[in-house]
Amino acid sequence: MYRLTDALLFPSPEQASAEGIVAVGGDLQPERVMLAYQKGIFPWFESDDFLLWWSPDPRMVLFPDRLKISKSMRTVLRKKQFEVTFNRAFDQVVEACAKVKRFGQNGTWITPGLMEVYSTLHTQGHAHSVEVWEEGSLVGGLYGIDLGTVFCGESMFSKSSNASKVALISLVKELKKNKYELIDCQVPTQHLASMGAEPISRTEFLTFLS
Repeated sequence: MYRLTDALLFPSPEQASAEGIVAVGGDLQPERVMLAYQKGIFPWFESDDFLLWWSPDPRMVLFPDRLKISKSMRTVLRKKQFEVTFNRAFDQVVEACAKVKRFGQNGTWITPGLMEVYSTLHTQGHAHSVEVWEEGSLVGGLYGIDLGTVFCGESMFSKSSNASKVALISLVKELKKNKYELIDCQVPTQHLASMGAEPISRTEFLTFLS
């Protein structure tokens, strides 16, 4: 397995292990993290003491034109019970994504080191958030890395029914207006698949980044 040094470089994602691990080690300086995303690689681990860098094959993505909105969700949207904002509470969204419990998960992959670097990337204009509010309270949202025509979704959370779906739908509408090609969802989940996300090969995914 490739071990990173102080040099700001990564091996080709095509050299990843069968599980999708490209490299171990390195650090979480913003320049390295951005380089990873630009090469189709993302950090995913449970401890800042043991960094893992991934590029799975296949890759789960959502093409904006293929977003699925159910009839029940269209009803929710028409009711306008939620207010949606962009980049108003980035750090709060990341913190909520780290803290909200998910079925089948005991911990979080959003470590203190990742929270710090994503906050820095947000300040630099590379990371963005969508916030969903209900009666003045933050009840849902998502965040990710913006690569220009590809948005790399990192995590989402929901404290109120349908709030994370509203966040994703709002993000897709915004990306469509700006002619983005796809949203990187990284790995499959039932939630994302139900909204139109689909697997593509790593090679195909990398062509969008190039």
